[in-house]
Amino acid sequence: MDVCILRRQKNNLFLHNDGGNGKIRGIDRERSRKKWERECRPIGEEKKKRKRKRKMEKILDVISKEMKKAFTVAGYDGELGKVTLSNRPDLCEYQCNGAMAGAKRYKKAPIKIAQDVVEALGESTVFSEVNAVNPGFLNLRLKEEFVKEYLEGMRQEEKFGLEKPTHPKKIMIDYGGPNVAKPLHVGHLRSAIIGESVKRIARYAGHEVIGDIHLGDWGLQMGLIITELQERHPDLVYFDENYEGEYPLEAPFTISQLEEIYPTASGKSKEDAAYKEKAMDATFKLQSGVRGYRAIWKHIMEVSVADLKKNYHNLKVEFDLWKGESDVHDLIPAMVEGLKQGGHAYISEGALVVDVKEETDTKEIPPCMILKSDGASLYNTTDLATLCDRMSQVNPDKIIYVVDKRQELYFEQVFRCARKTGLVRPETELQFLGFGTMNGKDGKPFKTREGGVMRLESLIQEINEEMYRKIMGQEGRSMPEEEAKETAKAVALSALKYGDLSNQASKDYIFDIDRFTSSEGDTGPYILYTIARIKSIFAKYKEMGGQSSAAALQPASGAAEKGLMLELAGFNAMMEGAYEESAPHKVCAYIYGLANAFNRFYHETKILTEEDKRKQEGWIALLALTRDVLETCIDVLGFSAPERM
Repeated sequence: MDVCILRRQKNNLFLHNDGGNGKIRGIDRERSRKKWERECRPIGEEKKKRKRKRKMEKILDVISKEMKKAFTVAGYDGELGKVTLSNRPDLCEYQCNGAMAGAKRYKKAPIKIAQDVVEALGESTVFSEVNAVNPGFLNLRLKEEFVKEYLEGMRQEEKFGLEKPTHPKKIMIDYGGPNVAKPLHVGHLRSAIIGESVKRIARYAGHEVIGDIHLGDWGLQMGLIITELQERHPDLVYFDENYEGEYPLEAPFTISQLEEIYPTASGKSKEDAAYKEKAMDATFKLQSGVRGYRAIWKHIMEVSVADLKKNYHNLKVEFDLWKGESDVHDLIPAMVEGLKQGGHAYISEGALVVDVKEETDTKEIPPCMILKSDGASLYNTTDLATLCDRMSQVNPDKIIYVVDKRQELYFEQVFRCARKTGLVRPETELQFLGFGTMNGKDGKPFKTREGGVMRLESLIQEINEEMYRKIMGQEGRSMPEEEAKETAKAVALSALKYGDLSNQASKDYIFDIDRFTSSEGDTGPYILYTIARIKSIFAKYKEMGGQSSAAALQPASGAAEKGLMLELAGFNAMMEGAYEESAPHKVCAYIYGLANAFNRFYHETKILTEEDKRKQEGWIALLALTRDVLETCIDVLGFSAPERM
């Protein structure tokens, strides 16, 4: 096998070419120096200029630029020099396959192109070792000093040097979507925590982001609740058509009563046609503005929203807007008239529809229905009116809908209708972010032990209790009960959120409380234990009189230390990718790799007993950067780390 290795040893440059016959040829020092001065020096000089004029680039971009210049110096297209992470970390840290791609164009063996590039690199300021390996791969290792300098740049820059967007976007995220007067259940979990994380990632990336819960607060469900209230309490002033005074400030029901009223009313409507007719009449009166019905509806909203806010707060999920279907009810008539006048809407089998099929469709896309044959509006109508409202009030560049992936066809219809009819600007991006189901160990949608749908509040409580048992049951662990409870809540939330977010959103996953709450493996508690371990080292270092703020990074002195540094260097590329793809699972994968790299380093290094103070300070600085990056990442995932565990 041909192997070409470039390395610097005692100021001499050796080019070792083993052609299978054991022959070695050397390049003398003077020839190498002249070639470096003539062709490669600008690479190093430009790097110095970059250092003076700071612009934090992703480490792969910096490495690729160095390699592209070498390809150019060797007489080849610089674009062949793109560098990627190695898929064989046992052989090298990074790799470049440009010589393989250039072989046909330049009618040369790829190994010869690779060897030319190695020679052109000269005394690189970036690479400690470059191997040209048959049939033409370039295997790369970075200089420890270069990696240290890159991390030093991250430490000094805001957001670790994550590049700010040239043109920040205004983004709306539609997530949550609960119905009022109903308790949150496990089916509401994924929309809430995925949407929250996508929102936080986009904000961290430098964009203006507005989260809207989009409540289901209108329609027949309201009529059902009002009807059941009237059945139970017919003397309430809300149902007196002649009443002209002020309505009571306090609701005539609690959240517990309200949550019992709706399922009762819903069950009655399925068995009693007259009852359902009465509920539909109540819905009509509410939407027509009857005073008493509007007043009772406001009570329903106040009681429900207060309970929703409490439950979402426990999940560390926060919405900027608490708008619902009711907010756009009055916009619908004008919107419908506009669709008619624009020639987009027409009557089909009594219903008002808009055709949204396209010539390129490979499957049938039904028309988007705007009004039913009886003139009633639908979810389509409300969602289109909501788009009108968002465009007029916010005018976003992008709207992301975080909803069940089974609704993809529905949203495709709505998006196409909005574009075809001009309800959104042509350049406004509409993104459907569909998520899969959360299943039990039996592979079916998650249920209670009794087989019912579990309330979200109950699920959170169950995980909190499990984590509390584990914390209090740890051998040799002494923690005050109150602190243990608060710690258990923080760790339980990490278990719940990380267990969900570490999966690609569109995929179904198995909810396994035992695995999710484990402190080992790819779990939230494992990440938090890693952060707690770092904090513990800092506490002991401080007790020894050390000052972490004065510590300076040093070049890596071992493989585990360099591995940790390289993981840290990938932060910017990861965060950029997580934003561009609306992919929290990329953040999870990154911090799991980072935590593993830190723990390898920790187990191989006696940090607090190191006698070389300069080396020890370098490790402390590295730990501080690791902690800060980990805590930044878990913040965009929507949970935080306790001080100790």
